[in-house]
Amino acid sequence: MIYFLSDAHIGSRALNDRAAHQKQVCNLLLSLAADATEIYLLGDMFDYWYEYVWRKPQEYNLTLQTLRTLTDQGIAVHYFTGNHDLWTFGWLERQTGVILHRHSQIMQIGGKQCLLAHGDGVGPSDLLSRYPKHLRRKIRRFMFLRSVFHNPLLQRLYALVPPSLGDKFGYEWARRSRMKELANPVGYLGENKEALVLFAKEHEQKEHLDYYIFGHRHIELDLQLATGARVIILGDMFRQFTYACMNERGELSLQNIAEQTI
Repeated sequence: MIYFLSDAHIGSRALNDRAAHQKQVCNLLLSLAADATEIYLLGDMFDYWYEYVWRKPQEYNLTLQTLRTLTDQGIAVHYFTGNHDLWTFGWLERQTGVILHRHSQIMQIGGKQCLLAHGDGVGPSDLLSRYPKHLRRKIRRFMFLRSVFHNPLLQRLYALVPPSLGDKFGYEWARRSRMKELANPVGYLGENKEALVLFAKEHEQKEHLDYYIFGHRHIELDLQLATGARVIILGDMFRQFTYACMNERGELSLQNIAEQTI
């Protein structure tokens, strides 16, 4: 079996019991190891991640040990960075043995052609023109912030900020994002407004794929396009506890382990 999950946001200050949440996610990963050949983590597994050279993220020890256990068993674990955990500079791969991906990838998985990405910054070429003016401003602000976060020089300069201050800022920024989402969740917008679906439709005009698999949006979606391609949005692993699995015939299905908030 091949598994896909994303958006655990481990360590989030918006959670009531961070240790219990981390343990639940790790227990799931270890249970998947019973029959997993590959596991794809599609971003934001950590709510905030920055690799300071002189300080290792002790809070995430259980997750790091779990990932190392999986890779030591010969399971290929692919880790796609998201918009909360992109500040990795090699330590995560060395510590856990995961295969890191910083950009979307088209890969043959289970005999199927799949495009995988976290999903932030993904949309059709005419994305802005599809939304009213007030939403365009929000999208532009997000894209500007994303460009700042992905700037290699600014990423390195952040290391000059003492960890006590950098972590405080990072966790608080992430907490506000989680609290805003929990208070006002944005559900599925429909085929003509959901950016990830629009992207898949546009891509299908150039190249047909079997699956488009995303995280980021924190909604659970399995949508078949007119071309036969399926758009999968994985949900999350902190509120919905959803993930996907693909069997030996390349058939993919969404799974749910619990309807709860920790």
